[in-house]
Amino acid sequence: MSNLGGISVIFDLDGTLVDSEPNYYEAGRQILAEHGVPDFTWADHEQYVGISTQETVAHWKQRYRLRASVEDLIAAKNRRYLELARASTRAYPEIRKFVELLAAEGVPLAVASGSSPEAIAAILAVTGLDTQFRTVVSADEAAHGKPAPDVFLEAARRLGAAPADCVVVEDAAPGAAAAHAADMRCIALPYVAAQADAPEFATADLLLRGGQAEFTARAAYDWLVRTTRAS
Repeated sequence: MSNLGGISVIFDLDGTLVDSEPNYYEAGRQILAEHGVPDFTWADHEQYVGISTQETVAHWKQRYRLRASVEDLIAAKNRRYLELARASTRAYPEIRKFVELLAAEGVPLAVASGSSPEAIAAILAVTGLDTQFRTVVSADEAAHGKPAPDVFLEAARRLGAAPADCVVVEDAAPGAAAAHAADMRCIALPYVAAQADAPEFATADLLLRGGQAEFTARAAYDWLVRTTRAS
């Protein structure tokens, strides 16, 4: 019998399951350079970690006064990102072990991401994680991206799970805020270490301030078992 009866776990993708931010940064840097913004830095990129591609590009258009339409910029950025992602994307080893531990117990799993459906599918395929995740929700399929709770609530709906029975695994402040707004428990692994003190992370039920470097599959699993039994 499962130690986690009744629990469903919803994973963010970028920065949580896979280390995709370097590819997103490079895609964005290249596209912005082509549109006359030659000095987009990693520090600039960090401001957009956890925010959907749609909202990121809409902000770029305003911030950098870009002439191209949001739609054209999104399409170009997604194309460039997919080229980079298919060539090289790494799943975090301990997170992969955690997914495998949960899957072995029959825990319902989902991905809820701000990336496009095409990007999510490509990443899951290239890392082999597509065998574990049958339920996938993109922010493109929700009315509002994170920090709104829409993508997590839609994932719960597709899993047939009550929000209160869901646990979210997230690396970004907007995602932690979205989990809280959805009335779901949250394991937070800040991708940007300097953001660990963000108030959104204070709402997490388990905050690993060291991010992926501090995360272990066994410790996360044991925490889930303890808190599930306690509830």
